[in-house]
Amino acid sequence: MVEYNSKDWFKAVFRIHKAETIHRLAPLLLGMTVYTTIVAVLVLEFWHPGPDSDLRSIATAHSLLGFVMSLLLVFRTNSAYDRWWEGRKLWGSLVNNSRNLAIKLAHIIPNDQEDDRAFFRHMIPNYAFSLKNHLRGVFVAEDLKVAPGFNPADLNPQQHVPNQMAMRIFSKMDELYQKGVIRPEHLLVLNPEFQSFTDILGGCERIKKTPIPFSYSLFLKKFISIYCLSLPFGYVLTLHYSVIPMVLFIFYVLSSLEEIAEEIEDPFGKDYNDLPTDDISTGIRKAIGDLL
Repeated sequence: MVEYNSKDWFKAVFRIHKAETIHRLAPLLLGMTVYTTIVAVLVLEFWHPGPDSDLRSIATAHSLLGFVMSLLLVFRTNSAYDRWWEGRKLWGSLVNNSRNLAIKLAHIIPNDQEDDRAFFRHMIPNYAFSLKNHLRGVFVAEDLKVAPGFNPADLNPQQHVPNQMAMRIFSKMDELYQKGVIRPEHLLVLNPEFQSFTDILGGCERIKKTPIPFSYSLFLKKFISIYCLSLPFGYVLTLHYSVIPMVLFIFYVLSSLEEIAEEIEDPFGKDYNDLPTDDISTGIRKAIGDLL
């Protein structure tokens, strides 16, 4: 996730970073420029339509369709941002619940039981790192720390890694319960935080595996394309060759909104606008290390 100063207008206007939509849309923008230029030349230099030409009526249709376009784009961007913000809230809950679990374990497990404390000191952050990589569809053993009784090499990357991590944590809690270190009343206190790990996992997987319906996304792309392809015919008699930059700018704005929505609707990757899950996981590891 890129960091920036929202109050710095100058850099915001003139900065073009490598993830800017203009880079991804460059071929389409070039094609739209060539297309609009050809239409302008044919109409103005060869066709010479009169002042009462039916081409002028196309602008009226654009004004009506523009309202529909704005509604569709507002719904598209809002739904995508809702997914991004829900993902951020889920990871915020993971941070808080990891800390709460560590605080309670720090007081329940005696200081002289260093191996037991070290287990949770490494395994709670390990869960966050395994969740981060699981949502990206990869397994990075180097992100996981070795703990007493746990070796990342023992995990099966072909199976659900976060679930395997949760099983190890619960198994250790049950072991301490059988030994009498954790009493029944302690389990009532520890269970909400531990259960929340799986709830957060399910929420993130729901966002990851439920993209915007394909038909809706396909329709919106077609709508934007047809709308912009017809713009030169509606405004070439009024703007003449100035229609070229105007159509290019309108197409850039509309298509960029769709591109941004596509990027943030899956916020768990490595794109510039995705959630900083690497930093959040590292922050969890540092916080748990301090607490335990």
